[in-house]
Amino acid sequence: MSLSDFLLFALPAVFLTGLSKGGFGGALGGIAVPLLALATSPKQAVAIMLPILCLADVVGLKAYFGKWDLANLKVMLPGALIGILIGSLTFELLDEHLIGLLMGIIAVSFVLLGLINTSQTPRPLQRGRGTVLSTLAGFTSFVAHAGGPPVMMHLLPQQLEKLRYVATINMFFLLTNAMKLIPYTALGQFSRENLLMSLMLAPIVPFGVWTGLWLQSRINHTWFYRIARLGMFVAGVQLIWRNL
Repeated sequence: MSLSDFLLFALPAVFLTGLSKGGFGGALGGIAVPLLALATSPKQAVAIMLPILCLADVVGLKAYFGKWDLANLKVMLPGALIGILIGSLTFELLDEHLIGLLMGIIAVSFVLLGLINTSQTPRPLQRGRGTVLSTLAGFTSFVAHAGGPPVMMHLLPQQLEKLRYVATINMFFLLTNAMKLIPYTALGQFSRENLLMSLMLAPIVPFGVWTGLWLQSRINHTWFYRIARLGMFVAGVQLIWRNL
């Protein structure tokens, strides 16, 4: 595939990643890797995207610094570490297409069940459920950067204030993606070619993040969660479509 064809898929993938990190709590980010995988192999796509994700996490950090929900992070981060360890130990044995298919089914099912359950009553933090979903998020994030749906399944029912919701997701994935750097390096994912591609795409990240911040400040609480669920549904559908 030519460079122009690669950029045709890579540029919107990276912009959507920044947009999602900046204002939508990862709700749109699930589109990025499958989109990039149309131009490269799935394993190369996740290798190229990890530095991009780390950069987007750092760029968006200032806007949400200190606004995260610490109680949720204390539950979620240990689970993510367990999931990353499982992913790193089984990476060579995993069928990433099966994982993507299962995650797509889970994401779509969650949104559809939410349409049936119209209760607007926020649910309290559930430590056991949060640990299980965060372990799943760490695992699927390691394999295919598809950790968003389990995290959203944990946080959305709590109906956190939108800034706290986005800040919590951003800090969770900032630390989760940072933890993934060591095993990715050990597994040889960061070849010279992959790092050069990441570097070439990096300047797009701030534009996506700033656009997301601008949009987030202009969308009310109700519409924010509608967009988040829509993003989750779209991510689920594309995961199913790409992995059938």
